[in-house]
Amino acid sequence: MIYFMILSALISLTGLAAAAAAQEASLSYFGLALFAFGVLFGLMLLKQHFDAKDAGQH
Repeated sequence: MIYFMILSALISLTGLAAAAAAQEASLSYFGLALFAFGVLFGLMLLKQHFDAKDAGQH
């Protein structure tokens, strides 16, 4: 799971860099969408981890 969290962080940083370097609005939106995807993917992984941990305790 830690590898996917690192991948999620790299996707987010790539999206921010793409949005910052964009010369056109469409590329800026794509970069921001990539950033949002990376953040949401990371949060989903974190939720799944703690859901599985809670399921094992009950």
